[in-house]
Amino acid sequence: MKKGFCLILFTLAYLCLAAPGQVFAGTWVVDSVSNQFGSRNYKIWVPSSYNGNSSVPLVMMLHGCTQSADDFAAGTQMNAVAESNNFLVVYPEQPSNANQSRCWNWFESANQSRGSGEPSLLVAIVNKIKTSYNIDNARVYAAGLSAGAAMSVILGATYPDVFSAIAVSAGLEYKAATSLNNSFTALSQGGPNPNQQGTLAFQAMGSAARKVRVIVFHGSRDFTVNTVNGNQVISQWAQTNDLADDGSDNNNITDTPASTVSGTVTGGYNFTTFKYNDPNGATLMEKWIVENMGHAWSGGSTAGSFVDPKGPKASNEIWRFFSQQQNPPPPPPPVNDVTPPVLTISPAGGSFDASVTVNLALNEA
Repeated sequence: MKKGFCLILFTLAYLCLAAPGQVFAGTWVVDSVSNQFGSRNYKIWVPSSYNGNSSVPLVMMLHGCTQSADDFAAGTQMNAVAESNNFLVVYPEQPSNANQSRCWNWFESANQSRGSGEPSLLVAIVNKIKTSYNIDNARVYAAGLSAGAAMSVILGATYPDVFSAIAVSAGLEYKAATSLNNSFTALSQGGPNPNQQGTLAFQAMGSAARKVRVIVFHGSRDFTVNTVNGNQVISQWAQTNDLADDGSDNNNITDTPASTVSGTVTGGYNFTTFKYNDPNGATLMEKWIVENMGHAWSGGSTAGSFVDPKGPKASNEIWRFFSQQQNPPPPPPPVNDVTPPVLTISPAGGSFDASVTVNLALNEA
C-alpha cells in the first residue's frame, strides 16, 4: 500500500473520532523512538499553517490510563487549538506491555529521575521531533490527564531545561508515590507533605534548575484522583519554584493566591480560578477547581473518553497560559573582545619634591 494512501486513511480515521462538524486541515505523522529504556510510538499533529520557515512551539500531550493518542486528541480537541495558533502537538502512547492499563508509570522510582525510564523516552521524542521540525526550544510544553498529568509533573521536575511549562489535569505532585502499593493511598488521600516534595523536585532539577510555570485543572468531585492532589501540585511547585528562583527557601513564591476569581460556564459548571505570582508580580501558576466535575478533561469533546463538556475549555486555557510565557530569554552570548584595556596613569612618571596622588584609570570595566 502506498505511503500517501496510508496517510489519507489515518487522517480519515481521526476525522471519524472528531466532534461532528469539526474538520481540521493539518496532518498526522506517525513515528517511534527507542533508547536503552525501551521504545514508544507517538503521533504528531502538524497544523496546516506550519511551513518550517520560523520556529514554532511544541505541546506534548500525555494521555490517561486506557487511552490512546487518537482518543486523547479527539477528547481534548488540542489539535483544533494548534490549527488556530500554529504549534505542533505530539501524543506519545504507552503500550500495554509497559502497563496493562496503558498508564504512564508515574509511581515507579525508575521513572522519577532525569536520564531514566519513561521521562528519558519522552525527552527522546522531543529531541527526535526537533531534527525534522523547526521547534522553538524555549516553547516546549507538557500537558496530561491523570497518570499523564502526574508524568507531566515529573517532566517539569526532571527536565526543566526542556519543558518551560506544564499543565496538570487531575494529576499528582512530584513523587506522590514511589510504588504501586502506595499509589492507591496517594490517589485517594494525597501524597506526602508538598513542601518536602517540592524540595525533592528542586533537587531533581540539578544544574538545570529554573522556575517552571504550572497550570492545574481538577474537578471537585473527582473520586479517582482526589481533589487534594490538585492542591498539593500547586503547593509542591510553589516550594520548587521558590527554591529555583534564587536558591533560597525564603517564601518569595508561595501557594497563597494573588487573586481568586469565580466563573460559570453557560449551561455548565461553576469554577474558581486561583493565580499565583512570581516576585515580579507575573502569573507563575494557576489552579482551576471545577465544581461538580469528576475525573475528566474539562470542556472536552465526548468524541473521546474521560471528558466533561460542561467545564471550562481546558485546552484553550492551557494554550493561553502556555503562550503567555514569562520565563526570561537566555542571556546574550559573551562578546569575543580581543582588544586589551588601556591603563592611564596621572601624573606621568618623574621626580617630585613632595608627595603626590597618583590616579589609575582603565578605559573599560
